[in-house]
Amino acid sequence: MKVSMYDKLLELPLFQGLTKENITSIIGKVKMGFHRFDNKHSIAVQKSRCNNLIFILSGNVKVITTDEKYNFTIEETIQGPYIIEPQSLFGMHTNFHSSYITEGEVEALSIEKNYILTNLCKYDIFNLNYLNILSNRAQTVYNKLWNSHIGNTEEKIKNFLLFRCATSFGKKTLYITMEDLSALIDDTRINVSRALNSLQEKNFIVLSRKKIIINEMSSLVAEITNKN
Repeated sequence: MKVSMYDKLLELPLFQGLTKENITSIIGKVKMGFHRFDNKHSIAVQKSRCNNLIFILSGNVKVITTDEKYNFTIEETIQGPYIIEPQSLFGMHTNFHSSYITEGEVEALSIEKNYILTNLCKYDIFNLNYLNILSNRAQTVYNKLWNSHIGNTEEKIKNFLLFRCATSFGKKTLYITMEDLSALIDDTRINVSRALNSLQEKNFIVLSRKKIIINEMSSLVAEITNKN
């Protein structure tokens, strides 16, 4: 059983670089929860308190992010291995930014916050891995924020999506009205409508009432970036 846990932990970026002796010691001291979830199981709920580090070991999880203030929702799918919001475990706002629901069978691992503080933080490699993950995410968000309202209408739409999605690839579904999207990217409704219809004609997106389906985010980003 310990060998199985050891192999799984080594696949996770937070534990890479630790020795077999380190992992064996961690397994013995740290309370870990290995879970196997069925389809449509809620792993975490938006705005609920984040008290655990949750690792998706295998399977697909739907990420649902709703902004009630600006009246839009983004749905996307992530695939394991993946760490759910490591930035939400510490800081001033320790609540989940999104909801996470399984799509099919999913294997996951959770570690309580107090065990991280009392045990895992004793390992320099773990601390360095955690800092690297948080720094990479902060730098990525900074770069997205810097470009959020720069460029033409298509570039603004691209940056709006990149800034709010968990990943920059895969299928995305944005639930929003044309008027709300226009206001959020600081552009006219006519320009937004033209840009979206042009992208639909090229099969990058599918438009319907209050919904925009992005077939493959990376292809959309490449199209807009190369075009401009």
